[in-house]
Amino acid sequence: MHYKTNKLAIAVALASAGLMASQAFAAGFQVREQSAKTLANALSNAAAGAEDVSFMAYNPAAIGNIDGDQVAVGVAYIDANFELKDAEATSLTGTNYDRGGSRQGGESAVVPSFAVKTRASERIDLGLAIYSPYGLATKYDEDWIGRYHAIETELTTIDIQPTINFRVNDRWSVATGLIAEYGDATISNAVDFGSAARLKGDPRATPGGDDVIGTVTGDDWGYGFTLGTLFQVTDKTRLGLSYRSEIDLKLEGGVSYEGTTPYSDGAVAAESDPRIVDGGGTADISTPANANIGVFHQLTPRLALMANASWTDWSSFEELKVEFDSGGDSTTTENWEDSWAYSVGANYALTDKWLLRTGLGYDETPVPSAEFRTPRVPDADRTWATLGATYQATENLGVTAGYMRVFGDGGKIDQEATATNENASKGNLSGEYDVSANVFALSMDYRF
Repeated sequence: MHYKTNKLAIAVALASAGLMASQAFAAGFQVREQSAKTLANALSNAAAGAEDVSFMAYNPAAIGNIDGDQVAVGVAYIDANFELKDAEATSLTGTNYDRGGSRQGGESAVVPSFAVKTRASERIDLGLAIYSPYGLATKYDEDWIGRYHAIETELTTIDIQPTINFRVNDRWSVATGLIAEYGDATISNAVDFGSAARLKGDPRATPGGDDVIGTVTGDDWGYGFTLGTLFQVTDKTRLGLSYRSEIDLKLEGGVSYEGTTPYSDGAVAAESDPRIVDGGGTADISTPANANIGVFHQLTPRLALMANASWTDWSSFEELKVEFDSGGDSTTTENWEDSWAYSVGANYALTDKWLLRTGLGYDETPVPSAEFRTPRVPDADRTWATLGATYQATENLGVTAGYMRVFGDGGKIDQEATATNENASKGNLSGEYDVSANVFALSMDYRF
């Protein structure tokens, strides 16, 4: 038992070092790429697959399906595309905000993951997973047409999940895990300082030209839990069910400003306007609860079929509000709705060493209408098509590669400004987003 504990400690230290070395975790608000095996099957095996220890991120009871000790490491590369087409933007007074900047806001990200488990006794398994379940990364040019609504938005989360599983009998496992989540965010957008200064009577100011860029940063730790169960109905069929709690984060940090022209840069340096003076700020955000239910069936010795449904409590994301220590706040109304994702998949054992994988999935957007779609999170309904393969190099070592193509439906945006709403200083913005992504994943699992 002492030998097992030492191996667990070494593995945790190596995983932590790998996560710290990586600079990007997020691509989209929800990150599901914790395992190359689940990605290659379009997440149809998330709740009931339980093929290796990495499945602990989806269902903590997955480790009850794995004998002995095991470690898994993985990495996913996400190349996302968010492009606003047919865009129009004006101020309340009719100033055209189009300055010719790129309307592409997609970012690429590298998402690592790690998991390890050991069997503490005949009925108890202990595990630890480190991964990123939620994140966001969009970044536009500073002169793009929607700059007053968003320039950069980045949310990074790192979850540390110690897990304990209890084997009720040979067919049934129940598990729970505690989650410590670290969140770090950066939010920026332009301020039409030129229009504000012109209204105050300064003829030198250029509306829609003398911009100031405001950037808010903050971080925090939050805590939650996860529950799961895995039931082997027959020798060929198993069911999985899991739940992950909402985690509240109070991101505390600061706000800084910089000008984009000599005029606005001089105003920032002189602190001529209290609205563009550096200071402190906070933002409350919650990573939502979600649940998975799935089935895995070994149809023949070579062919396995699987299906999964995932629910996410996106209705908890009502607004994105930043409060400044100097007074006032910045609010973006979201009014998101709960959503479901559905997927099916299949595995085919080509040989004793090669397992082929594929899957299809459909993911509903939580954005209710064009009125609530924003450049920060230009989400739309998505369809996934995936494929991949696992190579069992030795009895104890397996390597998996997977690819996912994400096809997004067109997502219209219609941010309307009035003299009294939250867009009064941001202006009108309309158009239609083209959303797509390519995701590549690689993982390795080793049984001690």
